[in-house]
Amino acid sequence: MPRFCLTDAQWAKMEPFCLGEPTDPGRTGSDGRLFLEAILWIARTGSPWRDLPPAFGKWNTVFKRFRDWVKADVFKRMFDAASDDPDMEYAMIDATIVKVHRHGQGAKGGPQSQAIGKSKGGWTTKILALTDALGNLVRFVLLPGQRFDTVGVAPLIEGVEFGALLADKAFDSDWIITELNKRGAQIVISQHPRRSAPIAIDMELYKARHLIQNFFCKLKEFRRIALRADKTDQSFTAMIRLAAALINSR
Repeated sequence: MPRFCLTDAQWAKMEPFCLGEPTDPGRTGSDGRLFLEAILWIARTGSPWRDLPPAFGKWNTVFKRFRDWVKADVFKRMFDAASDDPDMEYAMIDATIVKVHRHGQGAKGGPQSQAIGKSKGGWTTKILALTDALGNLVRFVLLPGQRFDTVGVAPLIEGVEFGALLADKAFDSDWIITELNKRGAQIVISQHPRRSAPIAIDMELYKARHLIQNFFCKLKEFRRIALRADKTDQSFTAMIRLAAALINSR
């Protein structure tokens, strides 16, 4: 199944963060590359874990190992390794909505315990992302679908240096403008029609914003992400990080 296979270069970046050794007993140290490819098969196809092809091993063993790695923040470290040299000449911020599949509902505590909310599209989750000048993911946060985009901006830009910030008019907020002025960062945010004194922006630079849209398109090629099928934010975040690590390292 070559479509789901990691390249040697991608595996070289991820291998140091795999838990266990091949000689370890049980599920801890079995073939790490095959295990990651099993998760990618699930992510790409959107299939239930029970439908995992036998070539990848027993589905319940793979699922339990996935949850072990999620709890140990392995996928965060893999994503960080694949995203360690961002081009921050400018940054882009935007959000995309994903519908929550029936398999993604029913977590303990109900939807209110996860980033799942009721919007016009039904039960949805919002992925708010910050990318670099190449359109590669730097950070993201999950929000319930009905929340305003600006709610998650502060943790995305905290401690991140960039020369300019590109965004659409959903992010034309006074506090964001003030924060960018404090930083001395160029403001390339489409102005809301209701703004009394619109800020002149570099429209040629603004055109580069299509790169973050391209990133979302690539991310949604993974059906398990496009139709959120993970009950918990923790597992959904891990799936996004693994997919983004592949996208960033292409």
